Amino acid sequence: MTKFLISFPAQAMDVPAKDLPAVGEAARQVIREAKAAGVYVFAGGLNGAVPPLRVAADGTATHDTYPQTKDFDGGFCVLELPSREAALHWAAKLAEACRCAQELREFGHDPES
Repeated sequence: MTKFLISFPAQAMDVPAKDLPAVGEAARQVIREAKAAGVYVFAGGLNGAVPPLRVAADGTATHDTYPQTKDFDGGFCVLELPSREAALHWAAKLAEACRCAQELREFGHDPES
């Protein structure tokens, strides 16, 4: 089994405010299906109200990010699936629920994780 990250940036979700409760419920329904199917690992959204910290090897923390991740936000889930085809299926379900395209990325295999 392989773990897949399915995600979208916050600005991709262009949904009228009145539709947000329905979108949220549709997304939660897909997550409930993933849990019932036994493929759910983790899901959530990054809290945009809490600024990120960059922590150096010596433990020093600064209130900044790598330039290429400055706008890293939005929602994501991690599913453990038997194939890329299965991941495409779940990504499509989430795209429909969230009303925006999803990015699909595959985690590299690490026998320790």
